[in-house]
Amino acid sequence: MAIPDRVPIMYEPDYHTRWIGRYDGGQFFGSVAATLDEGRGGSADWYRYKRWYAVLHRFGPDGAHTGSQIWFAGDSEDENTSVARAETCLARWLDALSGRVFDDIAIGLFQVEVDGHVFGLVDGSELYGGAEHAEFLPDELGFDPPWDGSYDT
Repeated sequence: MAIPDRVPIMYEPDYHTRWIGRYDGGQFFGSVAATLDEGRGGSADWYRYKRWYAVLHRFGPDGAHTGSQIWFAGDSEDENTSVARAETCLARWLDALSGRVFDDIAIGLFQVEVDGHVFGLVDGSELYGGAEHAEFLPDELGFDPPWDGSYDT
């Protein structure tokens, strides 16, 4: 079984997929996500390299990626403020989606790069010994057969 052309993603209102759904223009996936520069996790000043972003990916009704808004909100030196700024930005973007309904979605693989980090739904099969696996980055949500919309974190 291969990764499907459209990977189902289950809406969970109190968890990682609380900001996904449909709108008049198609589908969307919103998140507040963090990246950490390679090799910086063990350093004493790691918090300067953990960067928080407001993220809104948009897709057509067919699940094809149509665009992304990604905004750097701050680092973990002041994590609470950075996360709050990202959530406020994301809320504005979501409010601007006409006809927005939070719901399950099904989208194709895609990726964009911002500040040297990949954002998107990518084929992660190589990291899983060739087993079919899609990974939503940088959120680290993993999708596997039976492709029912559930995910691992």
